[in-house]
Amino acid sequence: MCLAIPALIKSRDGEQAVADIEGVTRQVSLQLTPEARVGDYVLLHTGYAISVIDPAEAEETLKLLRQISEIR
Repeated sequence: MCLAIPALIKSRDGEQAVADIEGVTRQVSLQLTPEARVGDYVLLHTGYAISVIDPAEAEETLKLLRQISEIR
């Protein structure tokens, strides 16, 4: 099973971008999502943005991930 998580594109330089995931920034590839723009949410899998997603969907997914992390 694979997991992709929502990430917010903060800056872009060609096919590379800096994405924010709950306050953690990472260099990511936009080779698979050339339409992604600064301010877009993308699904991030193994360093690649694999699709641009709706902000409401991204926020709901992040909310669920936060809830899961609180269950211990």
